[in-house]
Amino acid sequence: MSSTRQEGPLSGKLRGAGYSMQLRSLKVFCDVIDQRSFSVAARENGLSQSSASQVVHQLERRLGVRLIDRSQRPLGVTQEGEVFYDGCQRILRRYRDLERRVQRVRSSGEGHVSIAAIYSIGLSHLNACIKAFLTQHPEANVRVQYQQPDRVYQLVEGRRVDLGLVSYPRSSRKLEAIAWRTEPMVLVCSPQHPLGQKEELAWSDLQGVAMVGFSEELRIRREIDRTLARHGVEPLVAMEFDNIETIKRAIEIDAGVGLLPLPTVEHEVQAGTLISRVISNGELLRPLGIVRRSDAQLSQTAQAMVDLLRQHAELNGPPNASTRTGSPKNHQVNGAHGGALAVPGPIPPASVPQSSVPRSSEPLSSVGPKATAT
Repeated sequence: MSSTRQEGPLSGKLRGAGYSMQLRSLKVFCDVIDQRSFSVAARENGLSQSSASQVVHQLERRLGVRLIDRSQRPLGVTQEGEVFYDGCQRILRRYRDLERRVQRVRSSGEGHVSIAAIYSIGLSHLNACIKAFLTQHPEANVRVQYQQPDRVYQLVEGRRVDLGLVSYPRSSRKLEAIAWRTEPMVLVCSPQHPLGQKEELAWSDLQGVAMVGFSEELRIRREIDRTLARHGVEPLVAMEFDNIETIKRAIEIDAGVGLLPLPTVEHEVQAGTLISRVISNGELLRPLGIVRRSDAQLSQTAQAMVDLLRQHAELNGPPNASTRTGSPKNHQVNGAHGGALAVPGPIPPASVPQSSVPRSSEPLSSVGPKATAT
C-alpha cells in the first residue's frame, strides 16, 4: 500500500528555485512593514520603489498568499503577513548574531599565537621575546607550552599550535623549518673543578676527565661525540641524562664537567654555582629553528612573532662565552621591530631531531597578563 506525501506550495517552490529567497528580500519586506511605506523601505535599502514592490510581490507569489494589504493607507498587514514578519525578524536576528560570532572568532584568531617549545629554549630565550612582543602588541594573546621535541613536531603538524621552537630543526613533507639562531657550546664545570682554574682550554684537556653527558639517543650527544672524536678525545662519561637541567645539577655537585649551550647556563654562571670556559677552536654549535606548517598561512600575529624572534636573534647575535664567572650581556628588544627580515630557505629534511629537555612537566611562569604557559 503506497502513500502519497502531501507538500505545501512553499516546500516545492523552495526546492525548485534553489532557495533563491535571499536574506535581503526578507529585510526589505520587514522594512516595508516597519515603515508602512514602499518608498521609505526602498530608500533604506538602496532600491527604487518599484524594485522594493517587486521584492514583496515575488515573496507573495512564492508563498501563495497576500502579505500586505495595499488598499489601506498607510499599508496594512494581513494575518499571513504578520506571521511571516515575525519569522523573518527571528531569521534576521539570528543571522546578525551569527555574523558577530564569526567576526569575534576572526578577531580572536588574528590576535592569537600559540607556541610549543622545548624546555631549554623557554629557559634561555623565549620569555624575553614574549615580553618584547607584548610590548609591541599589547592586545595579542600568546599561549606557550613546553614539550619534548617530538611532541613539538606533532603539535605543529596537527595544527594544535602555530609555531614550534626546537633544536636541530628539520623540514618534512608537511613542515617547514626556518633557521633561527645558533648557540655556542662551552665547557661547564663547578667552581671547585681543576678545569675551572684554567683561563684557556683545549680539547685535549678533556681526555680522561669525567663528564656528565646527554643520553646516547639524543642528537646533541651524537654531535658532541663526533667533535670529541675529531680532536682525538675519548669521552669518559660518568653520568647520562636526557635534559639540560639535570645535567647542570650534577655538574654543580662536581660529578663531572659537561658541554652545554652557553645561554642555558647564564643564570648559574651569574650566580657563581657554575663556571663556563671557552675551548679553543670551539666549533661546536647548537642550531635552533622555528617550525611551522608548510601548507598553512600564518595569521598576522603569528607572522609578527616569527619576525620578532628572528630580529631578537639578530640584535643579540651569537653569545660570547665568558672565561670568568660573569656572563655576557643580554640585549632586550624594545620598540617596534621595523621592516621585514629576509627569511632563510627551508632546512633540508634530516633525521628526527632530539633535544635536551627536562622530564618535569612543571610549566614556566607566565609572561605578562596575556601570555600563558602550559
